[in-house]
Amino acid sequence: MTSKEKVAALREEMQKNNVDAFIVYSADPHMSEYLPEEWQERAWLSGFLGSAGFVVITKDKAGLWTDGRYFTQAPIELAGSGIDLFKDGMEGTPNYIDWIISEIPANGKVAVNALATSHSNWELLSQKLNAKNLNLVDSPLLKEVWKERGTPSKNPIFVHPLDRAGKSVTDKISAIRQKMEEQEVTVHVISSLDDVAWTLNLRGSDVESNPVFLGYILITKNDAILFTDLEKMEVEARKQMDESFVKMMPYEEFYNHLRTIKNENILVSPNSNQSIFEALKIDNKFVKAAVPGNLMKAQKNETELEGFRKVMVKDGVAMVKFLYWLTHNAGKETMNEYSIGKKLREFRAAGENFVGESFGSIIGYKDNGAMMHYSAKSEGSKEVTNDASILVDSGGQYLEGTTDITRTLALGAVSEEFKTNSTLVLQGMIRLSMVKFPKGTRGVQLDAIARLPLWMHGKDYNHGTGHGVGSFMNVHEGPQNIRKDMNPQELLVGMVVSNEPGYYLEGDYGIRHENLIAVKESETTIHGTFYEFETLTFCPFFKNDIVKEILSQDEINWLNSYHKTCEEKLAPHLEGEVKEWFLSLVSPL
Repeated sequence: MTSKEKVAALREEMQKNNVDAFIVYSADPHMSEYLPEEWQERAWLSGFLGSAGFVVITKDKAGLWTDGRYFTQAPIELAGSGIDLFKDGMEGTPNYIDWIISEIPANGKVAVNALATSHSNWELLSQKLNAKNLNLVDSPLLKEVWKERGTPSKNPIFVHPLDRAGKSVTDKISAIRQKMEEQEVTVHVISSLDDVAWTLNLRGSDVESNPVFLGYILITKNDAILFTDLEKMEVEARKQMDESFVKMMPYEEFYNHLRTIKNENILVSPNSNQSIFEALKIDNKFVKAAVPGNLMKAQKNETELEGFRKVMVKDGVAMVKFLYWLTHNAGKETMNEYSIGKKLREFRAAGENFVGESFGSIIGYKDNGAMMHYSAKSEGSKEVTNDASILVDSGGQYLEGTTDITRTLALGAVSEEFKTNSTLVLQGMIRLSMVKFPKGTRGVQLDAIARLPLWMHGKDYNHGTGHGVGSFMNVHEGPQNIRKDMNPQELLVGMVVSNEPGYYLEGDYGIRHENLIAVKESETTIHGTFYEFETLTFCPFFKNDIVKEILSQDEINWLNSYHKTCEEKLAPHLEGEVKEWFLSLVSPL
């Protein structure tokens, strides 16, 4: 079926159930950003493949709300669907709940699938709809429409060993119980997949590019229970659970077990799905707060940081070999954005302990580079030659850690304007890399540092500057970030974040430069403790695309020092023409 036909089929189900509006969030029961295939409902219905956004269907209208990363991509993928694009966060774009209220009749009914709706969204919807005498119901209508959806994978669940995790399962659960005691709770529900995997030092592959598995954890004062597909547990994984005093129960028993819990104080994240709250709401009290392990996970221990440093060398070597291949073969052999992504994966796969990509590579040639999260298809992707510019945003999952890197480079003739903008973006990245900041600083307070070179020329980019990154875990990780939004989470020692300012000229080109950086302690003065960033990524920038006069001497010194470090780390693993070319790249500016 086409998206238009799918929407029509959904409207038939809405009519049967007397539903006036149906919301399809981009979510699964674990509120994941990247979804198992069987939960990609919004993508299936609308054709829009971005990682963020949701669809609202009424009896005669339909809309997709998504953020600035997808303002160029979304109209292309929505074409012919009958679904209008609402640019979330832009002036004049209505709040989706207000829009629903304006579109449905008095005493109307709004439906969602509670399994794929966060409690915080449910509460906000209920409050605003009830104020207008409208009703919110749990009605998973897409079950009757999307009947050919996949089934959960049977991929194995395996151990992430202590010599890579740096902290044992028993120590992690003990630390969580201590936080539970501080918050005076007796039961704690963990439903987000990365928190489940981190807590138990287990990994899987139920979600593409994310080494996680479908599961829930229930922790009490005396017990810890993992709910998952027990057939998928490798022998060593079962042994680790037994030795860590973690009981195991079937995944499908989770909600039945929740209904047996009575007279408890329960710690559960407001971002957990609404069905969890429904199962527990009788005779229990809720403490709605962030999962304690989430912040623990974000602060990487020294073992995890060493893992990052190790994989950055492997990843840097793969990137240099790839960039040599790309710059020396574009225009000489047939290639397109999709085939280039496959080739990049081959270079990474040659490295030890490579597991897979950390996300689908973003290879944007010429104007496709202006689509911030563009994903080239196997059919119809743009042919690449030795002309103009290309943006390559990619990453790898290795047993020791996770990488995420972006390089934008000219493959042929580019305008002076492109070089100027590329330098301004690089300047912002360098300034953020160099910054020193007092303990207690939030990411929002550093965001402007990366944007200032562009702002001074009346330019900006419509995405965050940095996101947290996991340790052989999800490439997007919270609670920290660096962006314009007011996030109260301060940056703490051990947190790993991306540093990725950009500039996008729709219809022409896109530019983004990205390294990963880690928060570390710098010094303590009479004014307090100060932090700085350790740059983790090792891969050169292209000096031919840099307008040297734009950079200050301090910025030039930083770049030369960075390239010297890249030489020290990567040159011993390169040889022949690739090494000679690399050494010319890292020579002083």
